[in-house]
Amino acid sequence: MLDYHLFTDNELVMLLRKNDHAAFTEIYRRYSRTVYSNTYKLLKNRSEVRDIVQEIFASLWNRRADFMVSTNLAGYLYVAARNKVFKIIAHQKVETKYISLLNTSENDPSVIADYAIRHKQLEELIEKEINELPAKMREVLNLSRKSHLSHKEISEKLNISEGTVKKQVSNALKILKVKLASFFYLVVKLVIVLSCVNYLP
Repeated sequence: MLDYHLFTDNELVMLLRKNDHAAFTEIYRRYSRTVYSNTYKLLKNRSEVRDIVQEIFASLWNRRADFMVSTNLAGYLYVAARNKVFKIIAHQKVETKYISLLNTSENDPSVIADYAIRHKQLEELIEKEINELPAKMREVLNLSRKSHLSHKEISEKLNISEGTVKKQVSNALKILKVKLASFFYLVVKLVIVLSCVNYLP
């Protein structure tokens, strides 16, 4: 039986490229805590850091067939984590900019029309992304969000289990969250702003 903890990083990468799951497990054991620790120092958010660690190693496994490291494995994982942190910070800055704008102008009637246009554009973007989901996933999600059916009602209508319905809805929302991450807060805030239109003088 192979003793994987004795292998070098390069040897593990070569085995990984040959679909060796034990090699992948050893890489994860060897570096996941370090990646977590380094990422937490930058982000200070345990939930987001856990997501980043999972995404990095999931990507490593999914790309195993053509995975190449130009420097060293530890350096690659560090850079991958750092880039994801920078992307999250960039999204947070975008959200902060919009939040500031909305908080200072949400009671100004002169900007309501502009918000309405932006809100419509965002709704169209969300609808576009939903339409690009797999057919069955899209059908389940639309029955939930448009027809307001419960998971049980959807399962009976489509003759599938409630567990399948729940999984389809969950997977759909995860996909949409990734594609529309920068816009979710803005959409919610815009809805609140637009709901105040009838109360403006």
